[in-house]
Amino acid sequence: MDKNKCHIKKNDKVKVLAGKDKGKIGKVIDVFAKKDRLLVEHVNMVKRHTRPDAKNKQGGIVEGEAAIHWSNVMLMCNKCLAPVRIKMRTLEDGEKVRVCRKCDEIIDA
Repeated sequence: MDKNKCHIKKNDKVKVLAGKDKGKIGKVIDVFAKKDRLLVEHVNMVKRHTRPDAKNKQGGIVEGEAAIHWSNVMLMCNKCLAPVRIKMRTLEDGEKVRVCRKCDEIIDA
């Protein structure tokens, strides 16, 4: 069975559509393609209890982002300033680019 393709890349600006952080806008920090998940800046913040180690001498509670499913976010267009669906277009030189469906603007990372 063919998996859905995620057209969201690192450093893209996305808006969260579902979950506890619905409505937040953030930058994609990392993409985990095999798990269909993304790390988005300041979204899905969780607290982890850590033991002291070489990096963190004191230990304690560390706050950081947790991954969310890519279907819960939508790519933001810089021209429309809105979350948009995208389409793929091939340029004259054979390069594939992502294009906004609303304003036909090329979306670059």
